[in-house]
Amino acid sequence: MQNYHKVVLALGSNLGDKRKYLNDAVNSIHNTVGFVTEISSVYETPAWGFESFPFYNICISIHTHLEPQQLLAVLKDIEQNLGRTSKSESGIYTARTVDIDIIYFAETIFKNDILTIPHPQIQNRKFVLAPLNDLTIEWKHPILNKTTKELLLSCEDTSVINKTAEKIVLNNNLDFSHINFIAIEGNIGAGKTTLTNKISKDFTAKPILERFADNPFLPKFYEDQGRYAFPLEMSFLADRYSQLNEGLGQYDLFNDFVIADYYIYKSLIFAQVTLDTDEVVLYRTIFDVMYKETTKPDLYVYLYQSTENLLSNIQKRGRSYEEKIPATYLNDINNSYSEFIKTLSQDHVLVIDVTEKDFVENHSDYMDIGSKIDKKIKQVR
Repeated sequence: MQNYHKVVLALGSNLGDKRKYLNDAVNSIHNTVGFVTEISSVYETPAWGFESFPFYNICISIHTHLEPQQLLAVLKDIEQNLGRTSKSESGIYTARTVDIDIIYFAETIFKNDILTIPHPQIQNRKFVLAPLNDLTIEWKHPILNKTTKELLLSCEDTSVINKTAEKIVLNNNLDFSHINFIAIEGNIGAGKTTLTNKISKDFTAKPILERFADNPFLPKFYEDQGRYAFPLEMSFLADRYSQLNEGLGQYDLFNDFVIADYYIYKSLIFAQVTLDTDEVVLYRTIFDVMYKETTKPDLYVYLYQSTENLLSNIQKRGRSYEEKIPATYLNDINNSYSEFIKTLSQDHVLVIDVTEKDFVENHSDYMDIGSKIDKKIKQVR
């Protein structure tokens, strides 16, 4: 699973249409760099350290998989695309269309020739601390051991800071909060757990992740399917039934909705592929009882992935017991899912072809998937 960082950025502008420059910068970050989770109010502040026009300043929180130096490079590209020239001339600060600084990289302390984290001037700049105080920061300054409020109270900067009525608006403002339960499904290696994790963090959702690693029959099944198929499928069914009912039954006031990387019908899909006819009949009898008592998802999202990509993803994650999974088995699972999806009310089903998408490394692919889910949720509502 890829590292996932919570980062705080400060943005400022004092040339041209300042609000538009900030708005364009935030949307570029949101769509290409990392998911924007919070945006402060817009503050008007005097130029700091040089004589120039007043600034508009904001702070934002984002989630990103990029490491500090990668993030810095991408942010500099965004600045340049929005008309930013050199930061200073002969060592003197100049006016700028947009300026983007990394303030915090969670609690990371980092320093090299071009980047220092946390930003070394946080505690001295009221134009940063005022918007920063609008955000939910779960940590203290990792060096000074002070909260934003404490830093603001002790700041010696006497600049007059004014909150404006200006608003920064996300053009692709995804909202999943009007739904109770989303199930993300897909074949082995489709990326359902990765996507579930990303969405749960970006949208304050309660994740329910399949506990496959705790199943003692799984490695044995890939060695001897005939012997271990039935106990494997029965143990998965019991665990999925228990986990879903517990997770959905315990309402969490701190999470907007529940998202799971499986739905209980997955059990029957796999059982029909792995079990013989007599075993399926017995299995179906037990499954039907459990299925009736399990909450149905408001939205069922199926990630379609090509068999070639599935095999590649399986190899990348390096689980030894999965190395011998044949392509024919994955094809059978794909076909079974296809037949199951046809039985569902299409009002609550979204099939997304992720064959040409990399929503782990390419944030714009992730946002495209998010947009499709957001659009479907609006239809469900």
